[in-house]
Amino acid sequence: MSEVLNFFHGDTYDTPDDMQRLLLDRMVGSSRAHFVARYASLMIRARLLIVRGKNTPAARARRAHQVLRLIEGCGGRFHLSGLTHVAQAGDEGETLLIVANHMSSMEGGLFPGLLAPLTPVSFVIKESLLKYPIFGPVIASFNPIVVGRRNPREDLQTVMTQGQTLLEQGVSVVIFPQSTRAARFDPEQFNSLGVKLARRAGVRVMPVALKTDFWDNGKLVRDFGPLHRERPIFFAFGEPVAVDSNGRSAHQYTVDFIRSHTERWQKM
Repeated sequence: MSEVLNFFHGDTYDTPDDMQRLLLDRMVGSSRAHFVARYASLMIRARLLIVRGKNTPAARARRAHQVLRLIEGCGGRFHLSGLTHVAQAGDEGETLLIVANHMSSMEGGLFPGLLAPLTPVSFVIKESLLKYPIFGPVIASFNPIVVGRRNPREDLQTVMTQGQTLLEQGVSVVIFPQSTRAARFDPEQFNSLGVKLARRAGVRVMPVALKTDFWDNGKLVRDFGPLHRERPIFFAFGEPVAVDSNGRSAHQYTVDFIRSHTERWQKM
């Protein structure tokens, strides 16, 4: 039986103000270069755990929480809400299908920690991520559902088949229904694949709205762009919902949840 972790207490979490004050004296040590070096160090340690056979779901969750602390140490200000929905599902041993908008590399790095009560968790990812020299093996350790994005029909079959197997084995699955990362949420690009998979596997759907453009996409290396300390980071976890016969109401619920949050955050 996997170890159950919960790094947060209560429904919300906000980066403490005193941490921000301390950062004024640490800004030289919280540069983009510092962030990339520290992040790479965490991934190298993760690679060593994989080699030793010790990269457990709990270890992955702890590492993700370390990434969160690293981001805070580099000026990131987190605002998390709906955490009790995650904790309650974990307490009840429920497996969920999680659907979220996709904005940056931060999501993949943090979700294992934010969703720690649901451990284990897997992801639907693009095949190219597995080719990264250091990060590829770490990503592969999540037993992800890999799609090539060359044949949409084949990708659909892969997600539905492998996703159902994981969910039935008690592994919660995270899907980003958008075709690519986007600075703004576009409902037209948010497909219903997650809802369809949840219906087939007989699990509930949890929507997650997020704003992670603090960690921007890079020009040379897409996954390591500039850090924007003026941009707060938001994650909002919605109440899980059962999928009805055709899935339309569940899909609309997830779209409305994400749209309402992202639109409000864009105005802040």
